[in-house]
Amino acid sequence: MTQRRASARRVQVPSILGDPGIQRVRTPERRFLFAVPPLTGHVAPTAAVAAELARRGHKVAWTGHRPFLEPLLRPGSRIFSAGDDFGTARDRWLELRGLDAVRFLWEDFLVPLGHAMMPGVEQAIDRFHPDAVVADQFVLAAPVAARHREIPWATSAASPAEFTRPLADHPEAEQEIRDHIGDFQLDHGIEDLLDVRFSDHLTLIFSTSALVGDTSFFPDHFAFVGPVSGRPAPCAFPWEWLDGRPAVLVSLGRVSGASATRFFEATAEAVADLDVQAIFVAPPMTAPPNVLVRERVPRHKLLERLSAVVCHGGHATVCESLSRGLPLVVAPIRDDQPVIAHRVAAAGVGIPVAFEDARPDELRTALTTVLTDGPHRTAAESARTSFASAGGPAEAADRLEKLT
Repeated sequence: MTQRRASARRVQVPSILGDPGIQRVRTPERRFLFAVPPLTGHVAPTAAVAAELARRGHKVAWTGHRPFLEPLLRPGSRIFSAGDDFGTARDRWLELRGLDAVRFLWEDFLVPLGHAMMPGVEQAIDRFHPDAVVADQFVLAAPVAARHREIPWATSAASPAEFTRPLADHPEAEQEIRDHIGDFQLDHGIEDLLDVRFSDHLTLIFSTSALVGDTSFFPDHFAFVGPVSGRPAPCAFPWEWLDGRPAVLVSLGRVSGASATRFFEATAEAVADLDVQAIFVAPPMTAPPNVLVRERVPRHKLLERLSAVVCHGGHATVCESLSRGLPLVVAPIRDDQPVIAHRVAAAGVGIPVAFEDARPDELRTALTTVLTDGPHRTAAESARTSFASAGGPAEAADRLEKLT
């Protein structure tokens, strides 16, 4: 069992004689261990929640690949090493598409990662003595180790994709994933099998019904706390270039290569004759006068000046855009991006387009529509309201405190 510590603070209260007295009120100090994979998008939301818990006086530690985590976390964060960064497997996974990517993700990345992390996660629990473990959906080792030690554990779901049954049309692939998860637990001595992607104590989903759809049928321990932005990275930008015309951000995240080049070229042609300004987050390229190409931008501040966003459907980019009421044109490429693009269309906050075979006329039509069509902007504003009211890191921290 874990030991709970307490911190004391002084407060002024009336004494029984009517004079001010001093009484010690003990505020429980909890300890939370966050287990994350070597994937940037899975660290950012948990980092914000961890910061909120630390602000409240709780102790926070991390377990994962230390060299990967250190640049992403606050200086001085306590990190227990577990596994390595599986860079080769991750890079190979990023090259694949469709069911091949799904199968590779589980067979060659997540299951081996779980086995590699298990000793480090167990050591982290035994040394840190957490009151609760917060396990990313991709870290199989953490819930198994927590179950062995009878410690409450919460799931951290960086993307809402798993809550929309993305493989509903491929039941054999769904079963393969469940088999991998079950076999992993059996390999580590657990026979009472659960789908450890979804904690039966608390599951934190960093999204809302604005993207997931109807959430009323989910159990109470599924908490849709809304998206959480990562720490903004300062970056120089020629703000004087913006002249008051509608401005559009075009970004494919970390996607590169010939397909990305073709997409940027098609988008440049699409906006060349529009009365807009476009900021491309891309390597140097030839572009029309109304396009500014930058390899890095201060996205957090830039979004405040924009009218729409063209992106690859990454959950973080979509949510950051909708958090400011910006409609989207989404060109999904891989992973959960097709699922997110489908939800963007279903919510009416944007228009999906092709990525591999993107045509300038298709892009021009989609972009013109979201810039001028009231319903898309209205829906994006509704998503903004939904995100703002979900509670974010504070709600997630409240739920975790109740868990312990």
